[in-house]
Amino acid sequence: MQELKRGAEDFGLILSDNQLAQFETYWNLLQERNKVMNLTAITDRAEAVEKHFLDSLALTLAADFDGKRLIDIGTGAGFPGLPIKIATPSLEVTLLDSLNKRVRFLEEVCCDLRLKSIACIHARAEEWVARPGERESYDYATSRAVAELNVLLELCLPYVRVGGAFLAMKTAHAEAEIEAAVSAAAILGGEIETYHDYTLPGSPDVVRRIMVIRKVTPTPERYPRRFARMQKQPL
Repeated sequence: MQELKRGAEDFGLILSDNQLAQFETYWNLLQERNKVMNLTAITDRAEAVEKHFLDSLALTLAADFDGKRLIDIGTGAGFPGLPIKIATPSLEVTLLDSLNKRVRFLEEVCCDLRLKSIACIHARAEEWVARPGERESYDYATSRAVAELNVLLELCLPYVRVGGAFLAMKTAHAEAEIEAAVSAAAILGGEIETYHDYTLPGSPDVVRRIMVIRKVTPTPERYPRRFARMQKQPL
């Protein structure tokens, strides 16, 4: 965990001994459950620290999460939402995933870590947003799901309040994908505000990028559409 501590310091984060212990417990649970269910392809501890924990914490370069509300869509094994929650206890987090066994794993982790103000939700993003109190109620939405940016925008921006932002995690070589998503962002009430590039300790030659898409106007009620239509007819 010393590599995690040093890497977090590069992002301006000081992790306490208790927070490092929480990350340790998280890793142990992830490693144990990964033996019986597919949570991650990464099984090496050092690689997990870099590509899961530190990559998630890099989002703190783009936003101040203290006292805010975040939804992590398609969270999988909890990335990036759960590491950000550990590092920022005052953050209210919703971890949303469409696979129930992953959500049950996350509930176990949150219980063992004694985390408060965190919800693990089994639902599809395009459906859960219709639930009272969800639409345009979050300061931030994020996702590490593997999908084109214009699809992620339609899934995530409806959750973000005007003035908040969707934080998209991409590589620095995704210029064409980002350019193609400009019109989608505008349709959905957002605009690409800025980006933050970073590298990780074990991969200094791989530049990653966090796109900040600011919510400037409400998302039209007809969005998001059904996921199959998003894929077939992306904005």
